[in-house]
Amino acid sequence: MLPSSWMVKVPKHLWTGDWRIDTDARREAAEEAAARHRDALRRAAEERQAARADVPPPRNRRALLIGSACIAVATIAAAFTVGLLLPRDDNSNGPAPLPAVASSPVKPQAGQTVASAVYAKVSPAVVSIRTGQGSGTGFLVSDTGKLVTNAHVVSGSSRVVVRFGSHGTSLDGAVMGTDQSSDLAVVSIDPGAVPQGVQPLQFADSRTVQVGDTAIAIGNPFGLDRTATQGIVSGLGRHIQAPSGFSIDSVIQTDAPINPGNSGGPLLDTSGRVIGVNSQIETGGANGNVGIGFAIPSNTVRQVVPRLVQGQTIQHPYLGISTAAGTSPSATGAPVEEVVPGGPADKGGVQQGDVIIRVGSTQVTSPDDVSAAIAAHKPNDVVDVVVQRAGGTVVLHIKLGVQPKTP
Repeated sequence: MLPSSWMVKVPKHLWTGDWRIDTDARREAAEEAAARHRDALRRAAEERQAARADVPPPRNRRALLIGSACIAVATIAAAFTVGLLLPRDDNSNGPAPLPAVASSPVKPQAGQTVASAVYAKVSPAVVSIRTGQGSGTGFLVSDTGKLVTNAHVVSGSSRVVVRFGSHGTSLDGAVMGTDQSSDLAVVSIDPGAVPQGVQPLQFADSRTVQVGDTAIAIGNPFGLDRTATQGIVSGLGRHIQAPSGFSIDSVIQTDAPINPGNSGGPLLDTSGRVIGVNSQIETGGANGNVGIGFAIPSNTVRQVVPRLVQGQTIQHPYLGISTAAGTSPSATGAPVEEVVPGGPADKGGVQQGDVIIRVGSTQVTSPDDVSAAIAAHKPNDVVDVVVQRAGGTVVLHIKLGVQPKTP
């Protein structure tokens, strides 16, 4: 059993980042991809050098919005289930979240579907991102050349190759920062290299997303440039395992087909707003999509990205226990299977065999409730954890810690 900060059981058979090597062809092409990557970086450098002599100075662009309010927790979307707009933070000088815009559904022209109208509006800002190990998807989020993708797409690289379309110029991208616990990364390119007329994508407030809403995914599955697929939002509040091994909460589930190579691409609503970043699929033991995909919610993205742009390390709250579902359908609470020695829960008095029934004001009926309640806080917060023990009820006051790099 793998311990985590909240120790929620995560789905099996998820592709958690190695989408690039899920076929024999991709494994066999790894060395060739590395060579192409080196060549592409060289060509990008040569093209930039040549362009400096012929291209006028970059056109003026608005700066990425940076303000006064921020957070210290990345997987914060679960906080919305307990009535919070943003988690609290004691760093008043940090960056503000990226803005969410109001819904304004696209109006298809004659002969267009809604999906095709969204695609026409959004797809120019969707890019391919290639490393020496493989490729994925990203999208432009600012006039200053900032791109969002998955942490597992950049896969530890400091430089990547970026292309706007299959016939676009190979651009050198610098990885500004990654957060393995939310599976998000920011890549920066020269803003003057962004094709003329391409506009950054805008974000929705993921609290407004509902099951049944239309969902449109755009990405590069199996290297197929800017492929669009359509479905619905199939579920909300899902939990998946991050590359760090911890749980990502409040994830959006969709049946819009996504496949290897879609990682890091946008999941969109009918206004063309980003509601999530496609990250994983449930394979069910198969080798491809079975109609269950997962996207990191936009509100998490909105708040993590400005911190990564500023070079900050995202700090996640940490309890340090492993919980399990109840042993019977009528069971309530989350039984504690393991307590991490020396962790916050251990120091606060949680014992193996305790059953957590409340965290702060959140009643606990399953391990997911523990995860969501902890995600609503920040490191060093003191929370009341109520447990059942030996036929009685015990209230523990626990100071949350900082999530380690690995469970």
